[in-house]
Amino acid sequence: MPNSPNPAANALAALWHAAALPAEALSQVQLPGHQAVLPSSFDVATAAQASLGAAAAAAAALWQWRTGQRQAVQVDRTHATLECTGYFALDGRVPELWDKLSGLYPCGGAAGEGGWVRLHANFNHHRDGALRLLGLPPGEATEREAVARALQGWSALDFEQAAADAGLVVAAARSFAEWDAHPHALAMAGLPLVRIEPIAPTRHGDARPRHWPAISAAQRPLHGLRVLDLTRILAGPVAGRCLAAYGAEVLLVNGPHLPNIAAIADTSRGKRSTLIDLRDAAGRAQLDALAGQAQVFLQGYRPGAIAGHGFSAEALAQRHPGIVVASLSAYGSTGPWAGRRGFDSLVQTATGFNLAEAQATGARTPKALPMQILDYAAGHLLAFGIQAALWRQATQGGSWQVQVSLAGVGAWLRSLGRVADGQAAVRPDFAPYLEDSPCGFGPDGGPGSATLRAVRHAAQFSFTPATWDLPAMPPGSHPPAWLPD
Repeated sequence: MPNSPNPAANALAALWHAAALPAEALSQVQLPGHQAVLPSSFDVATAAQASLGAAAAAAAALWQWRTGQRQAVQVDRTHATLECTGYFALDGRVPELWDKLSGLYPCGGAAGEGGWVRLHANFNHHRDGALRLLGLPPGEATEREAVARALQGWSALDFEQAAADAGLVVAAARSFAEWDAHPHALAMAGLPLVRIEPIAPTRHGDARPRHWPAISAAQRPLHGLRVLDLTRILAGPVAGRCLAAYGAEVLLVNGPHLPNIAAIADTSRGKRSTLIDLRDAAGRAQLDALAGQAQVFLQGYRPGAIAGHGFSAEALAQRHPGIVVASLSAYGSTGPWAGRRGFDSLVQTATGFNLAEAQATGARTPKALPMQILDYAAGHLLAFGIQAALWRQATQGGSWQVQVSLAGVGAWLRSLGRVADGQAAVRPDFAPYLEDSPCGFGPDGGPGSATLRAVRHAAQFSFTPATWDLPAMPPGSHPPAWLPD
């Protein structure tokens, strides 16, 4: 596979080598196709296929280690790309995924410096914070035209900084050259795409491999393994959903006071969903007891947020030796933007993609990529890294930390090269890749009952098909407990 002319196969081989997984396992993996799937000058299809292929290949390697048998894995290029669009419908209704104020706006400012900024207003507190910063009334009544007028009094960079200082989520549009010269980009340069590092042992015996329950050849690769999923938006939930497809018991943990987005109906497939309040001691004790019985602790809050409640990687490893702690962030854990909030759309804007895509199409305004590929590739790469860390724990012992950032995935996407005729790609028919399942979300996205129509998982295993056994359910539908052994 390393010498394959297939770009996704080459990307997978590089990921596999960097994770130091057994090379022979790649011989069972097929990633057919090399065509552009959605219109973009960036190789979003390779990013989708290679990241999802890496997660599936790692699952197959773990299955071989647990059963002594091998199975073939195939990931279709079109299917993987469409899975990474996050398409879903509830009783035939496709939810509106963006608030009316979300999106790009031109700015004013002195000496024509202006520029563009992207607002992310899907959560009311982010929307209202940006409106207050602009001197506008918070709430749903304010329209885009008022925001556009108010931003004429700001330069893009000044508004981005003022918003960051206020803990808000805004990004100024930069060129690739401007981002590459940015102090944070320089701080991230050379960091691994998927960081897999040992957590220093804290007491005698920490280096021992954990016992995994035995499985039969009929069971999926991660059967019997438990994953605590403390994620809320897209990339982290996609990672947990992927692990659930491969047989893990995934318990999604939300805070009772925290908002969610409509996509939770799609990303909760295969999981159980509970509520725990980390603002009080009882909730923290409850979560820690669950962590003590889990192999994986997955979290997607900004760096330092979960650690502030006593759940840093080091603290978890001290209390629960052998655990794998996985973290997803916008800009990573190193550099001046390490603590900055962000989402896929904002990272695309800040790191150069929107201006580069516009330039490729001759557009005068910044242009987004055709899907949230940073989120979905990051989610599948995080699932890959978690399984690679589980492999190391099982074969070497120790506790392990896995880190993936959206900005790091953006740098990886750039490294895959541009697609000369990519903008000419015609969006394919989704119908052959969809499946229906019952869920606990109503047609409006709130609690209720509806048929969820969404893209089934793209990885095909020859012996243990990937599937989601459990319907997507709203937060709080299940108790904060693991299923009986």
